[in-house]
Amino acid sequence: MKKILFIILSLALFTACERKIDELKATSGSADFTRIVSVGNSMMAGFADAALYNSSQENSISNLVAGQLQLANGGTFVQPMVTSEYGVEFTGSRPRMVLGYATDCMGTISLAPVPYIGTRDPLAPVGYQVNNLAIPGAKTAHLFAPGYGNPAFLVPPVRANPYYFRFCSEPTNASFRVVDEFAKLNPTFFTSWLGDNDVLSYALTGGVGDTITNPVYFQQAMGGVLQMLTAGGAKGVIANIPDITAIPYFTTVPYNGIVLTRQSLVDSVNGFMKNFFQLPFTYVLGANPFLVADPGSPYKFKVRQMNPGELVLLSVPQDSLKCYGMGIISRITLTPWGIPSQYVLTQDELNNIRNATASYNQIIAGLAATFKLGTVDMYSKFTELQKGIVWDGVKMNSKFVTGGAFSLDGVHLNPRGCAVAANYFIDAINKQYGSTIPQVDITNYPGVIFP
Repeated sequence: MKKILFIILSLALFTACERKIDELKATSGSADFTRIVSVGNSMMAGFADAALYNSSQENSISNLVAGQLQLANGGTFVQPMVTSEYGVEFTGSRPRMVLGYATDCMGTISLAPVPYIGTRDPLAPVGYQVNNLAIPGAKTAHLFAPGYGNPAFLVPPVRANPYYFRFCSEPTNASFRVVDEFAKLNPTFFTSWLGDNDVLSYALTGGVGDTITNPVYFQQAMGGVLQMLTAGGAKGVIANIPDITAIPYFTTVPYNGIVLTRQSLVDSVNGFMKNFFQLPFTYVLGANPFLVADPGSPYKFKVRQMNPGELVLLSVPQDSLKCYGMGIISRITLTPWGIPSQYVLTQDELNNIRNATASYNQIIAGLAATFKLGTVDMYSKFTELQKGIVWDGVKMNSKFVTGGAFSLDGVHLNPRGCAVAANYFIDAINKQYGSTIPQVDITNYPGVIFP
């Protein structure tokens, strides 16, 4: 009797498991994943750790999503693969960063991002048609720029993009545009995360090396991209723009990084500021705001103290802050030394960024409704990440290095962060088209690798 009962229970368990597996079968719903195209910039291309390299591309958001769509009869997804783990070599490019040991100006040895030295791929065409059209550095309007992949335009004044040159299907055609790739690929489905660089390029230079795209032009360009993507009946999903000022590149260095630990030092600094420099800044024990360069300052040295909420960029020279007096008094000239404006985002600049982001996201929402696309609310998701999330038992936040989501450049996601973002796209696809695409298991993808 016990043996019969065991057999019955075993059959019941097997049947229950079999039914569960059938329920989880990937289906496409009303979407057609036969020919998948991805459009975007560095996030979708797989750029990470300041470079585009082989394993970063394998873990790109675009590739991870396409891999899951293949479970529901999705087509082949080809990327313009870099063969090197060190990046691509061209004028202005940086080597990949890894976490290693570095010695600062004070002789302190600590873990920090260091260059990963090795042979990088030369800049050359890959020689095949690709499905991942994401281009690091591209703004939305660049997809309509003639010759954006033409090598003749890679010399000053530069009008082309070296990353697009690698896979442009007509690189010597001076009139060929990124959007002209769409007709060749004839997509049935697409993923798009485009527009970050329309505001990020401005932010990365402290508001002095680039401009924010006018929302009117942004709407024209984004609308044009979606019109051409959907011209053959393709369906898709589009992500909006996160608050880029909340990523580690802008939040790691505090505005009040002048830490005075002795009252005698406080008295000395206050004496210099008042008696020698005629500056009305008062310093206290503990944390004090950095001085920043400000041409509009009414004071002799054209500096002011940073305000709460203003941001110091990760690109600020750390040794200058630690050892040479940047942000307070230069140890060389013995005069006030404000952090140069390219390393700071002021409140006015932050308002410009956030107002543009809000306008862009309204435009994206309207276009998504017009073209009946699924939407990924990356703005909300990145806000949640800043506060901290738990996914598959893994805790993550947006802190530099230790947060588990961002790569070592402080801007782009690491493989685990890309896996989470891919799941946001998959959720949007399932919601919009009634598909049942399984999520990526984020525990299969690493965060920052420690030595």
